[in-house]
Amino acid sequence: MNTLPTTEEQNQQHHQNDFNFDHFMLEDFSFEPVPQPKQPLQETKEPKNKQVLPSSLASLELLSHYGSRFKRVEKQNISHSVETCVSTPQKLSTEEIIRLAGARYIQHSTQWHDDVCMPMHPYGFGFGILSEEENRDVELAQFLLAAAERVGCQQFERASVLLFHLQWNPSGGGGSPVQRVVFHFAQALLERIKRETGGGKVAVNKSENNNEERELIGNLISDTKKAVICHQKIPFNQVMQFAGVQAIVEQVAFQTKIHLINLDIGCGVECTTLMQALAERNERQVELLKITAIGLKGKTELEKTGKRLVNFAESLNLPFLYKVVYVTNIIEIKVEQFDIEDNEAVAVYCPIILRTMVSDSDSLEHLMRVIRKIRPTIMIVLELEANHNSPSFVNRFIEALFFYAAFFDCIETCMKEDYECRVTIEGILSEGIRSIVAMEDGERKVRNVKIDVWRRFFARYRMVETTFSESSLYQANLVAKRFACGDFCTVGKNGKCLIVGWKGTPIHSISAWKFL
Repeated sequence: MNTLPTTEEQNQQHHQNDFNFDHFMLEDFSFEPVPQPKQPLQETKEPKNKQVLPSSLASLELLSHYGSRFKRVEKQNISHSVETCVSTPQKLSTEEIIRLAGARYIQHSTQWHDDVCMPMHPYGFGFGILSEEENRDVELAQFLLAAAERVGCQQFERASVLLFHLQWNPSGGGGSPVQRVVFHFAQALLERIKRETGGGKVAVNKSENNNEERELIGNLISDTKKAVICHQKIPFNQVMQFAGVQAIVEQVAFQTKIHLINLDIGCGVECTTLMQALAERNERQVELLKITAIGLKGKTELEKTGKRLVNFAESLNLPFLYKVVYVTNIIEIKVEQFDIEDNEAVAVYCPIILRTMVSDSDSLEHLMRVIRKIRPTIMIVLELEANHNSPSFVNRFIEALFFYAAFFDCIETCMKEDYECRVTIEGILSEGIRSIVAMEDGERKVRNVKIDVWRRFFARYRMVETTFSESSLYQANLVAKRFACGDFCTVGKNGKCLIVGWKGTPIHSISAWKFL
């Protein structure tokens, strides 16, 4: 691992901190505004007589927001797109199927006004390019889009009729990735209908006592075998991990006492990578590496992680200290709990945890104030690069559909031989879908926002984004290519941060920050 120290110019621009936090949260932790349709769909009751709905380009605004993905829907362009995709051994990706379904739905939206079934073979152009399964998948996605539009219009009976056509679809474990995505979104729509109508009319194949997303992730981490398989097969975590660790190593290159604060340590895999990199330093050997984990729950698992890290440090002959700061709520965290010494170089690692606090402004603001008082040498932030926070239900649905379509495609590609692990991960993704589609307002505890929103938020604390070095970018790309499916994992840049995606669809962002 290349750990040569690098230098970079310090950005001395000071950011203003003169606006209300609650106002900021409402404006910035929400979807970017889209043009309002000329004929907004505001129907709240089922009409006595069936009426032709306005075009989906008006009601499904986000389909047009995707720009080039949907603008070229003429016969020759769609035909060329499909021919290009199927001329290679690779089948159409899950997102491409959804994209074709969206183009089809936009073109023929008026034919759905009576909730009639569309032709079995998409496009009606008379070419048999798609396989029978792909044709069926496109049709399923069209029914899903039509149902979502009607749910957005509060036309719940019509939506239920459309969702009835999806009930044959296999449960989360079987079928193509498109069928599984459609299944989970359809179940979430059914739950939303049940909530909106007061229950009883719509049967939901989902336990009311299902664990939340974070708890499911915790269960996966506690199953070491599954966690290791997922880490070894899915490239995202390792790509971000190596890029982030490289950035930390470069920032502490001249320090001998290093303190890593990990806000969500899990199995601590990124910690072992950091330990190995520090142990390999030829100059300025490390006198002490301290790792402090934040413990909200799961004391046993945190202790197991600590034991593994202690044993690994001993095998490297690396001076090491592990500590857990146990709190019941983020609001209880205090600077004094970290026992920071004057001669320590502190790094903060935030692995996909801040999104869980977006809906809890007090906790998020408190955490950032504590981190600012600590003034770490560097803060690494990993987050989902997605916007699932729109006040418009249909917009939120479409954003989530494309994001999760890409994620399910990744799981299918990377874990074909690991059925149990795939089902476990898709169960976690399903809970995220349920939160986005079936719930509203305070019920949604996890909010995903993109890097531009985080930049505006961090600016309040006079945080300056730093560029990842060429070495960090090299590490990220090198790790991605080591995976069997690595050619599909993309690593790009958005300003100074890195964007990790799947077949061009952004999935994660990783950014590095300093405090002025």
